[in-house]
Amino acid sequence: MKLHSPICDLPGLSPSNYKMLERLGLTTVRDLLLYFPRDYIKYRRVKIYQLKVGDSVTVVGKIQHQEVFSPPKNSRLTIQTIIVKDKTGKIACKRFFNHPYYQSKKWRNEQAATYVAGGIVAISGIVKADRYCGMTLTSPEIRLIGLDEAKDTKNSITPIYPLTKGVSNEIVQDAVTSALESAKLLNDSLPQDLRRKCGLMDLQEAIANIHQPPDETQLEAARRRLVFDEFFYLQLSFIIVRRHRLLARSALTKITPAGPLIQQFYSQLPFSLTSAQRRVINDIVNDMTSKTPMNRLVQGDVGSGKTVVAVVAILAAIQSGYQAALMAPTEVLAQQHHRKIATWFERLGVSVQLLTGSTKTAKRREIHAQLETGELSLLVGTHALLQEKVNFNKLGLVVIDEQHRFGVQQRQDLLNKGNRPHVLTMTATPIPRTLALTLHGDLDVSQIDELPPGRQKIHTKVLNKSASAYDLIRLEVLRGRQAYIILPLVEESEKLDLRAAVAEYDRLSTEIFPEFSVGLLHGRMTSAEKDEALNSFRDNKTQILVSTTVVEVGVDVPNATVILIDHADRFGLAQLHQLRGRVGRGSHRSYCLLLNTSKATEAKARLEVLEKSSNGFFISEMDLRLRGPGVVLGYRQSGISEFALANILDDEGLLNLAREMAVAIVKSNPNLEGHPLMVAELKRRGLTSWDCTLN
Repeated sequence: MKLHSPICDLPGLSPSNYKMLERLGLTTVRDLLLYFPRDYIKYRRVKIYQLKVGDSVTVVGKIQHQEVFSPPKNSRLTIQTIIVKDKTGKIACKRFFNHPYYQSKKWRNEQAATYVAGGIVAISGIVKADRYCGMTLTSPEIRLIGLDEAKDTKNSITPIYPLTKGVSNEIVQDAVTSALESAKLLNDSLPQDLRRKCGLMDLQEAIANIHQPPDETQLEAARRRLVFDEFFYLQLSFIIVRRHRLLARSALTKITPAGPLIQQFYSQLPFSLTSAQRRVINDIVNDMTSKTPMNRLVQGDVGSGKTVVAVVAILAAIQSGYQAALMAPTEVLAQQHHRKIATWFERLGVSVQLLTGSTKTAKRREIHAQLETGELSLLVGTHALLQEKVNFNKLGLVVIDEQHRFGVQQRQDLLNKGNRPHVLTMTATPIPRTLALTLHGDLDVSQIDELPPGRQKIHTKVLNKSASAYDLIRLEVLRGRQAYIILPLVEESEKLDLRAAVAEYDRLSTEIFPEFSVGLLHGRMTSAEKDEALNSFRDNKTQILVSTTVVEVGVDVPNATVILIDHADRFGLAQLHQLRGRVGRGSHRSYCLLLNTSKATEAKARLEVLEKSSNGFFISEMDLRLRGPGVVLGYRQSGISEFALANILDDEGLLNLAREMAVAIVKSNPNLEGHPLMVAELKRRGLTSWDCTLN
């Protein structure tokens, strides 16, 4: 078999199994070899009399009886029962099949011929209670073995693969077993001296042991090698990108950090910058005055003052004769940025416009014309900035807010509207600095890790019933304050038993709070309807705003003191923390109420993290641990593949080692000359999309 051979050529693989594996994206032998288990069940070999419900065990014994039948009430279901006994007792092993194939006489004859009375088997599974048979092993792994192997059988480790509906773990496991002989054809892309230096297992051995580990020591060694590969090639691609960026001299002249615009801006601010803001501004200024374009990520907690920092960078570009663009993922956030910046820029005499999908045609033409002549200094907008007709006269700085919500190509399309402009990206989903440097290895990273003085502590409480929450909202509104009520859906769903914004708006406005003005906001409303809803809330014409997560970022109403998040268990911790940041923006005591509708103890424990902490970095780290980095950091949007084995938190030490090795290789051999296997592996992993000289 070749690595590129289709899996339908593997011995023992039926056409129906081949089609099932195709549903998992597995079409070649290489695909199977690199389809790693997501988990393992570790079985202990025990005697039958020692069995306890819930244990993961391996039982070795003789087959006493085997039968296959279909229950009268469900003729499509096939149940196979194998009675196994050892010297201490006997146990029933049950397997269930739900396909016409398993009702065929051919298949049943095969089973009768395979599991004959007196045959020796090793059966691995989880002990369960059955009301008819007592203790059973349900859907176990079954292996026919010889007498000698029965004596040697000890503890076992069974891989559990990522599956989809209708595809069993056994089908994948059998196919992988057939393919493992071809693992010897895999070329190891890591040089031998690097493997020796890092204490890494050879690739062929690692592939064999990740699928069929003989013991936990070999499994851990195999995992360590393959996790290193995942980190190493990602870091290698980042470092090469970074190196080429640093070598590409900017067509821009140096940006002037000092000047009247920035000084006037500082003088009109009603507050002093924090030391963290000043430190990050210094990082940005040093970047913008260097010989290469800036590519910096600024991450900071909710309310840490990222916008002010971005405005200083924008003004530095403008006073040096360049234009700037600020792109946000939603209209609400873009409007908030425009509203705030326009207030500052009006006093400075600097032009700023807003461009979104709902901008009228006449206004759009006016903006296009002002951009091309250079009359317009700053354009704030959404994805509308990416349109072909948006042409800048002299774009010098691009600011991207909530950068992980944009795709790689979208970010690049905006950069292409200038000649290597400086790039400043921002995120309010902060992660620990080491991880930020690793996951955003092509960026310089700054953290605003200090909140401005005077920010109110938000008192957070997890609730199981809404009554007390409504009482607090009523009390706060009577005091002249305002409240948000957040729901996960716009409209009710037949598939999900969740309260929805539209239905709740009707109920809350007529039954719960008839004496107050209740507003509605969600993503399906037109821009004009959204504006009207938000403006009414800002002006306190609406006291309670029922909304979806459209208010997660970009809504600033200092008079709002309560936010009730319904079905809080449906949200990630980082998103809940963002939503919590909608209150506590004024001088009044503020509250975040998390309504937990789940009975799972894990859901309550997760929400209690928010009760105990207001530190966005800690909360985001807990979110990474609980939900995984792919969900929290938006890998699919950012162009980083989901790791198959690595955990960026638990494997931090290995991650740092991989980065260190990648740095050393690029330093000594920038174009990876003499490393064709390494270059091929980068390409296989889709990590060579940069413009460089790698062949």
